[in-house]
Amino acid sequence: MQTLVKTKPINVFIVDDSVIVRERLTSLLSEVPFIAIVGYADNPLAATEAIVAQRPDIVILDIFLTGGSGIHVLKNIRGKNIATKVIMLTNYAQEEYRRKCFEEGADFFFDKSIEFDKVVDTIHRITAAA
Repeated sequence: MQTLVKTKPINVFIVDDSVIVRERLTSLLSEVPFIAIVGYADNPLAATEAIVAQRPDIVILDIFLTGGSGIHVLKNIRGKNIATKVIMLTNYAQEEYRRKCFEEGADFFFDKSIEFDKVVDTIHRITAAA
């Protein structure tokens, strides 16, 4: 029986203006096999440019960023037809933000204060399905 060996890493890009959050995500994701963190951004312009250039498999995206909105980043990358899974991770988990993120094309939406670990679980599921 032939077994499949994953040879291509799952590329993840993190967009958050908190160094602490970026470091925590990096630490948690370093434990997930086949994950490669390909970059970070803390503002909408840098995030959009890097995501368009790199086309990562997964983007972890905060709503409020230095100088703008992660929702605009989401809208911009979806407008460019970039096939990436987008995980919104925010302290602003109110229903209006959740609804807007899903309307703009987010795949997942988590509250940083109580669902941080769900990001890692979700990435495990995405990598298992890839």
